[in-house]
Amino acid sequence: MNVAELLVDGFSRVQGTVHAAVEGLTAEQLRARLDDEANSIAWLVWHLTRVQDDHVADVAGTEQVWTGQDWLSRFGLPFPAGDTGYGHRPADVEAVRVDKPDLLTGYYDAVHEQTVRYVTGLDDAALDRVVDEAWDPPVTLGVRLISVLDDDIQHAGQAMFLRGVLERQAS
Repeated sequence: MNVAELLVDGFSRVQGTVHAAVEGLTAEQLRARLDDEANSIAWLVWHLTRVQDDHVADVAGTEQVWTGQDWLSRFGLPFPAGDTGYGHRPADVEAVRVDKPDLLTGYYDAVHEQTVRYVTGLDDAALDRVVDEAWDPPVTLGVRLISVLDDDIQHAGQAMFLRGVLERQAS
C-alpha cells in the first residue's frame, strides 16, 4: 500500500461513517442536541465536511466544493461563505438546520470525491511540502492531511454516538 492508497482508505472510512451517522434520520433527529451546549449530528457532519473541503482545497490549490458546486446556497445557512464552524457558539450550532440526510451526504460525497482526486496523485515526497508557515514547526502537507483525517474521524464518531443515544431514547 502506498501513501495515496492509505489516505484514500482513511477518507473512505470517514465517508462510510458519515453515511451511517445520518442516513434514515428525520430533520428533528439531525438537529437534536443532548443539551443546549452540545452539537447536533447536522452540525457535526456539516463542520467536518467544511473543514475537509476548506483544508484540502487550500493545499490542492482548488476552489472549495462549498462554493464551486454551490452547496452554500443549497444549505442556506446564515454564515459567511468561508465559515467552517470553527469557534461556533451554541446559537450557531442551532442555526445548522438540515431537513434531509441527503443534503449532508451529498455534500460530503462531493468533498470526498475532490479529496480522493487530489490524494490519489500524491507520493511520499509530496507529503514533506510545507503548506503553512504560521506554525512552529511549519506544517507539512502530510501533517495537514492527517490533521484533517483525525478531525473528521473524531466528529464522525461523535455523530455516531449521538445517533445511538437518539435511537435508544426512541425505543
